[in-house]
Amino acid sequence: METPLRSQCPYCGVGCGLELLPPAAKGRATIRGQDGTPVWGTRGDRRHPSSLGQVCIKGATVGQTLSNGRLTRPLYRPRLDLPLQPVSWDAAFAVLLERIHSTMAEKGPQALAMYGSGQFHCEDYYMAQKLLKGALGTNSFDANSRLCMSSAVAGYTRSLGSDGPPCCYEDLDQCDLALLIGANMADCHPVLFQRLAKRRRKRRRKKDLQIVVVDPRQTATSSAADLHLAIRPGTDLVLLHGIGHLLLSQTALDFDFIEGCTDGFFSYAKLLQEWTPTRVASICGIRVSDLRQAARLWARSRAALSLWSMGVNQSVEGTATVSGLINLHLLTGQIGRPGAGPFSLTGQPNAMGGREAGGLAHLLPGYRQVSNPEHRREVEAHWKLGPISAEPGLSAWQQIEAMEAGALDLWWVAATNPLVSMPQLEKVKAAMARCPLVVVSEAYSNTETSRWAHLVLPAAQWSEKDGVMVNSERRVTLCPAFRAAPGEARADWQVFAELGRRLGFVEQFSYGSAAEVYGELVALSAGRVCDASGLSHDLLRREGPQQWPFPVGASPGCGSRRLYGKGDFPTPTGRARFMADQPQGLAEPPNGSFPLVLTTGRYLGHWHTMTRTGQLERLRRMHPEPLLEVNPVDAAVAGLADGAVARIRSRRGQVTARVSIRDQVRPGTVFLPMHWGASQDNACAVNDLMHALGCPISQQPELKAAAVHLAPMG
Repeated sequence: METPLRSQCPYCGVGCGLELLPPAAKGRATIRGQDGTPVWGTRGDRRHPSSLGQVCIKGATVGQTLSNGRLTRPLYRPRLDLPLQPVSWDAAFAVLLERIHSTMAEKGPQALAMYGSGQFHCEDYYMAQKLLKGALGTNSFDANSRLCMSSAVAGYTRSLGSDGPPCCYEDLDQCDLALLIGANMADCHPVLFQRLAKRRRKRRRKKDLQIVVVDPRQTATSSAADLHLAIRPGTDLVLLHGIGHLLLSQTALDFDFIEGCTDGFFSYAKLLQEWTPTRVASICGIRVSDLRQAARLWARSRAALSLWSMGVNQSVEGTATVSGLINLHLLTGQIGRPGAGPFSLTGQPNAMGGREAGGLAHLLPGYRQVSNPEHRREVEAHWKLGPISAEPGLSAWQQIEAMEAGALDLWWVAATNPLVSMPQLEKVKAAMARCPLVVVSEAYSNTETSRWAHLVLPAAQWSEKDGVMVNSERRVTLCPAFRAAPGEARADWQVFAELGRRLGFVEQFSYGSAAEVYGELVALSAGRVCDASGLSHDLLRREGPQQWPFPVGASPGCGSRRLYGKGDFPTPTGRARFMADQPQGLAEPPNGSFPLVLTTGRYLGHWHTMTRTGQLERLRRMHPEPLLEVNPVDAAVAGLADGAVARIRSRRGQVTARVSIRDQVRPGTVFLPMHWGASQDNACAVNDLMHALGCPISQQPELKAAAVHLAPMG
C-alpha cells in the first residue's frame, strides 16, 4: 500500500490536512487532470486534527492547478511600453541591486517597499522581514493580510493584549451557541461550516446548539441558522452594543470574571446605556424581538463561540467591531474554556504564520512591535543586523499613495495579485506607472499585476518547496516539496536570502535549507504568546501537525490548546480590556445619486483572484460568471430584468454584470463576487468600484461596502 505525503491545503485559513498521491503508482490507475496529463492527487488527511479527513472542492482539485501557465524564467523590461524579455537570475539581481543602491543613496530606505502574501510559507515571510527590516532598514513590508485580517490583529491586541485567536476547532463541537457575524462560512470556510451544520442536524434538543447568523444576505450559511439577523451593512457594532445593553439590563454577567480579569467595565457599561433595543433595531433594520432573542440566546449560553471574518474586518470600524464582539465575551466570562471565545477565521492559508513572523509593517517576529525599543533590541541581537527603525512602515494602501506621490523607487509584490484585490484599481495602476521599478514574484504568467511590472521573477510555490503554514486555530503543519519547480523558478525565501548575501550580509543570510530558516524563526518566539520554539521541520515531519504554544520541552500530540484559560492576559495589568467605541457607520453611505450599498464576497468554487481555480473547467462550471444579486424592489426601481446585464457605477468607476433578482439580499443592498479580474472571461473587476478609506487603527480598507447606482446596460 502506497504511503501518501502529508501537507496542508494552500487555499483558505481553515488549513485542512491533505494526503498527496503521486500521479502513478503500482496497482492503481494513473491520476490525470482535465486534459489527460498525469497530476498529483489529493484527498483529506484523516489524521490531521484540524479537518479530520474533510476537504472542499478546491482542496480536492488543487493538484490539477500546479503545472499550467507557469513562469519559468525571470523577465525584464526597463520601461512599461516595452515587452518583457527573458533574462538570467544574475541579470535580475543586478537590476535589483542597482535600484536598491541608488535609492538608498538618494532617498534612503523609506523609498523601498514590499507587498507580500498569506500564500507565503513562514520561511518566506521571515526572510522578507530580515531583509527589509534588518538589512535594508525599512519597515515597509506589508501583506495582503492587511486587506484580510489586520482588524482582527488590532482588535485582539487592544482587548486582550496580543494577537492570536484564543479558540480551537474543537470549540465548534462543544459550543451551545455559535454567533457567525460577517462570515459566510459555507462558501469561505466550508469544512468548518459543515462541522457545525452536521452538529445542528444531529442535535437532540435545540438548546444543544443554536446558530445565529448576522449577514445582509441570505446564504447557504444563514440557511442553517436558528436566527438570521439581516442587518444593514455597516451596523455590526450597533448590533453588538444592543446585545450588550440587553445583557447588562438582564444582569446576565459574570461579575467575578469582570472584577478579577478585566479593566474598563464602567466606561463600557455607560456607553451601552444609550444603545436601547428600539434605537438599535431601527438603525440595523431588524425587529426588536429578533434583537432580544439574540441577547437571550447569549445570556442562556454555557459556551458561546463567536466567529467572524472579512465582513467584520473590512470596515472603517473593523477594529472597534472586533473589540465590541470581544466585549460580549468579557461581560459573560465566555473565553478561555471549551466551546467559548472570540474566533477570527483567517482568510489565507498562512496569514496566521505571517503575523507570527512579523509580516505587517508595524510588527516584528514573535508578535513584537517595531515601536517597542526592547522588542527591536531582541530582534537586532538575534539577526545581528540593525538598527531596526522605530517607525512603522507603510501599510498596503500607504504604499500605493507613496508610489502615487513619487516617494517609492522600488515596489516588490510577491505571491499576490493586487490589481484585482486592492480597492480603486485604476488609482493603483496609475501609481505603479510612476514607480521606477516594480518587481513581481509570481508562480503564474500573465496575472493582472505582472502586466504592470518591470521585473517578473518566477516563484516556486506550495508543492515545490519545503515550508510551514499555520492555520486559524494556530495549528502548524509542514508542507513538504513533492514536485520539482518548473524551469528556473525559486522559492521566495531563497531569492530574499540571495539578495541579502549580494548586498554584503553573507553571514546573516547563509542557510542550507528551509528547516534552518524555520529554526531561526521559532527561536525568536520563545517566551512569547505565540511560542513555537519547540517545533522544527523534523518534529512536524515525524509527529504531524502541532498547535502552539509549543515551547521547548512540550510533548507532541493532536490535542488542542486554548489561550487565557487562567484569566491572565498579556496586558500591562494582566487583565483584558473593555473597549467603549461609538459606532461610526459606513465611510460612504448611500445618497440620492448612489442609492444602494454594494457589498462583496466569495464563491465556494473560486479562490481570491482565480489564478489557480480559474484554470479548472469543473470549477468554472460551478460559477461561470459573476452575478449581481439585487432585491426585486431595487431591481424594479432601476429598471432591471432578471438575466439582463446591468451597469454598476460608483464614484470611482463602473463595471457590468448579469443580474440575478433575489429576495435573499435585503432591499438597499446589492452583492457582487470579487474574483473576476481583467484577465478573466466575463471580467468584472469589482474593486474598481470600492473606496480605499479604512479603519484608522488597523489600516484595513472598507472593501465590503461602497455606494453605487444601477442602470440597464444599453
